[in-house]
Amino acid sequence: MDAHRGARPLPAYSHKEELRLSEHMEEGNRLSEQGATRLREFVEKALRLAEDKGVEDLMAFATSAVREAVNGEEVLGRIKAGAGADIEVLSGQDEARLTFLAVRRWFGWSSGRLLVLDIGGGSLEIASGIDEQPDVAVSLPLGAGRLTRDWFTADPPPADEVRALRRHVRAEIARTVGEVARYGRATHAVATSKTFRQLARIAGAAPSHEGPNIRRVLRHADLTEWTERLVKMEAGERAELPGVSDGRAPQLPAGAIVADATMDLFGVGELEVCPWALREGVILRRLDAMPES
Repeated sequence: MDAHRGARPLPAYSHKEELRLSEHMEEGNRLSEQGATRLREFVEKALRLAEDKGVEDLMAFATSAVREAVNGEEVLGRIKAGAGADIEVLSGQDEARLTFLAVRRWFGWSSGRLLVLDIGGGSLEIASGIDEQPDVAVSLPLGAGRLTRDWFTADPPPADEVRALRRHVRAEIARTVGEVARYGRATHAVATSKTFRQLARIAGAAPSHEGPNIRRVLRHADLTEWTERLVKMEAGERAELPGVSDGRAPQLPAGAIVADATMDLFGVGELEVCPWALREGVILRRLDAMPES
């Protein structure tokens, strides 16, 4: 991006690959050699692209899968030694805070108290606040990829595994409701992340090619209905749904279970989908720290 203080965090060029590192965890919560190799290859490719595009200042950061892997520091150390990339590992609370900052900047002060929900591959982030820094920021190990790996043995998952996961997810989220709610009820509930965007799309929200400025919402009643359908579909059937990629289709049932439970326990009837999320939050924090030009 063309970075300067006060700029919008819009990419001049973007390149993405689905690594799904949470699916490459071995026994003992170690990132497998295959996962480490995929990460190293992506970092090397990203560095080449950055050089080709004339990037002068580079920020590299990692989230829950690397943060929670017992060999995460070792893997990043090898990447730094080999490729020269110094990758910052964000804490779960930092993820929640930075995502909240991006959402606040997108919707502005008129949104009042925000409740921001983000489902990643390894974790669920929840933040609430009235300012640019949330009053409370929580990260739970309820990512769609992690739960799919740890709780489901088949596709579609057996009904008893779905029930067991629902109980687990609701118990984990319920412990945080009081901590978040004591600051006051949100006036605007917002969702970010691919999981929420895909769920909103299959429930009828506008496709991504119509641009970021169209209002997109996910209603709890629609989500509950779709969750019941998604857990009974095979991954191939889910991948044929609008907005669902082949790579994300296997973990969508777990993501839907988390989204449904979160909306229910926080009493949210409707979520508005925000096009900005963690990436934009990281950039905004960096731009705020830049000197005036």
